[in-house]
Parts: sequence; structure tokens; C-alpha cells
Amino acid sequence: MNAGPIVASDAAGAAEACARHVIALLEEALSRQDLVTFAISGGSTPKLLFDRLAAAASPWDRVHLFWVDERCAPPTDDASNYKLAREHLIEPAQIPAANIHRIFGELDPAEAVARYTADVRRFFKLDGADLPRFDVVHRGIGPDAHTASLFPGSPLIDDHAGIAAAVFAPQFNQWRVTLLPGVLEAARNTVLLAAGADKAEAVRAVFQEDFDPKRYPAQIGARGAIWFLDRAAAGVDR
Repeated sequence: MNAGPIVASDAAGAAEACARHVIALLEEALSRQDLVTFAISGGSTPKLLFDRLAAAASPWDRVHLFWVDERCAPPTDDASNYKLAREHLIEPAQIPAANIHRIFGELDPAEAVARYTADVRRFFKLDGADLPRFDVVHRGIGPDAHTASLFPGSPLIDDHAGIAAAVFAPQFNQWRVTLLPGVLEAARNTVLLAAGADKAEAVRAVFQEDFDPKRYPAQIGARGAIWFLDRAAAGVDR
């Protein structure tokens, strides 16, 4: 694991620190290349992150946006990670439609996977078994230590060759599409953002327990990642 998380007093502070770091990573990459790739996650805390990213005077027309995972719901549904990003990042930052590579959650899960995988392979010009390397990947962690839509005990955690897969989450009675471990591990930069006391035990386990991604999926690709937490998620207030 890395040296330790960056801890802010509250969720807004964690999101602000994470946003500054993401902007720095994107701008550093843009100093060396014409376009950058940024894969994002959903949830309540990312809303704060997206608001702060959108307010930054960054060259968003050179950022291509992908998704770490998506709920299988229409893009107008409040469950949609795309809808959250559209309202809080894409539209406020005026990211061009051509730069948006969403997961079509309204499709049959298998079809959504095929379409997203094809889009990723085409954009990154992948050959054979090659995997994409996103410039920046933003992830979260659940109270059960899941990340993306990779849940404890899932056989997908052993899949280091594929790009994306469909998974049924019985605890949510919901199909999802998620990037797979090999892609998360290949990311050039990873940031993990979490807030709330319900995340504290999962965060503790990821940092302090032995490496066991079948039990703690958030350990996938977490070596070298930068974590941004509020005091509650860091367990400071316990």
C-alpha cells in the first residue's frame, strides 16, 4: 500500500483535495500528450468531487471521460452514474459529447458490456489481449470494501484479462457493468475518495489486513494509489 491516506475534516474537504490532485494529474498528462483519459465512479461523495472539478478552469475539451462502473438503468434514472456525471461534471464543464464514453446501462447487460468493451478497444487502439491504460481512474470503496462493482467473493476478481463484465448485485437487486481488475491495475494513476463512518472499517481493512482482494476488493490496484478520506472514513473520530 501507499504511505497513507490524505485526511480532511469532512467530505467536502476530501472532495476538494481529491479534485485538486485529479486536475494536477490531468494537466501533467496534457503537458505530454494531446488527450487524456479519465475513468470515473458514481455515488454521493463523487457529486462533491464532480462539482469541484467542473469549477476548475481546465481544458475539458481534451479530456475523454469513461466509467469505472454503471448501474443497469436508463441514463435519465437517478440510479445512473452517467446522469450524476452529466449533471455535475459534463454539462457544467462543457465536455464535448464526442469525449463521452458512457456505459449504456439501459441495454441488456451483456450487450452493454460488448458495446463498452468495443468502445474502449477502439479508442485505445488495442490489439489482441492488450488492456487499456487510463491516465486517471477515480474509484470509491463500499462499507463491504467493494470497489467499482467488484464485490467480496466475486469470481470476477480473478479476471485479469478482460476489460469489462456484467455482474448481478443481489444486495441491490441490480445488474451492473464494471471494469475488471486487470484494467484497474493498469491505470497510470488511481485516486480513491471515501467519506462517512460506514466506510471506516473497510478502509482500515484495506490498509491493515493482508492482501486478499477476494475479501477486500478495494485492495485491487490500490498500491501506489492516493486515498482521500474525511475524518469519519479514516476512523479518526472513533
